[in-house]
Amino acid sequence: MSEQAEVVAIETPLPKKTHKPPKKSRLTLEQKKSIRGLLFVSPFIIGFVIFYLRSLIDTIVFSLTHTIMPEGAAAGFTREWAGIANFREAFTEHPTFTQELVDSLLNMSVDVLLIIFFSLFMALILNQKFKGRTLARAIFFLPVILNSEAINLAITMARAMMMGGMSPVSAEVVEAAGTSGPNLMYYIYMFEELGLPIALIDYVVEAVMRINVIITASGVQMIIFIAALQSIAPSLYEVAKIEGATPYETFWKVTFPMVSPLIITNVVYTVVDSFIRSPVVGLSYRTIFTLHNFSLGSVFSLVSMLAVCLLLFITCAIISKHTYYHN
Repeated sequence: MSEQAEVVAIETPLPKKTHKPPKKSRLTLEQKKSIRGLLFVSPFIIGFVIFYLRSLIDTIVFSLTHTIMPEGAAAGFTREWAGIANFREAFTEHPTFTQELVDSLLNMSVDVLLIIFFSLFMALILNQKFKGRTLARAIFFLPVILNSEAINLAITMARAMMMGGMSPVSAEVVEAAGTSGPNLMYYIYMFEELGLPIALIDYVVEAVMRINVIITASGVQMIIFIAALQSIAPSLYEVAKIEGATPYETFWKVTFPMVSPLIITNVVYTVVDSFIRSPVVGLSYRTIFTLHNFSLGSVFSLVSMLAVCLLLFITCAIISKHTYYHN
């Protein structure tokens, strides 16, 4: 009996281990992408809450109150509720705020289109393979470095010294350079005689007059477009070449759709950068820190910020409808 029991024990198969199926994640792919995106922008959100949100709330409170600073007091002020009186003063009584706000928005609209076009055009050129490409890229990015406050102050002082008589020859050169150049009115009259629309001529003239601003403000956008061009898969261009597409068709069917998501990024950056340098921001700064009118200066700052945010919302909504996102 013992031998039979041993045989039965040997022949009896061991129980199979059951493997539990892995738990499926409850998050979809889109939800995972959203979480990664939220983690990516979380430093900005934290910085906004810590550094900017309180300032924004204070600006709103100042704009709705009258700030009274007692004479002879070392520090401190009192506030009285004013409602929309400060806004009424800004739009109906202040002599220059409305005009400077409109001019800033118009100049911003002109600059954005020209900067995006110029930066994309130069990025296409600088992305080609040629000798001295690195040097050329550095030269076009140089205005971004030279546009800093310290460099601008040094250039302004040097110009003042040249015009102040330290070097009469240099002053004559600067004066001659400022007066020489093509007669712009001749070309304006010529284009009018050709029957071009007045609005188009005014836009071109404004662009020519602001060419220095456009070149100076295009460095960062140029680098972003170069990075976008370098991220395009070469196989797309090979397929377009096999299909017999011309360079013009390749640009509109391959290059432009692939860099279109970065157009929104550059538009946002350009609008914010132009807004920081606009006259209305300077007016708000002078009103607050020179005239010590915190209430009216807060209104200037708040209204201009809301106007720029509205412009960004409309622009991004229009561009997003024609943007191609490649997965």
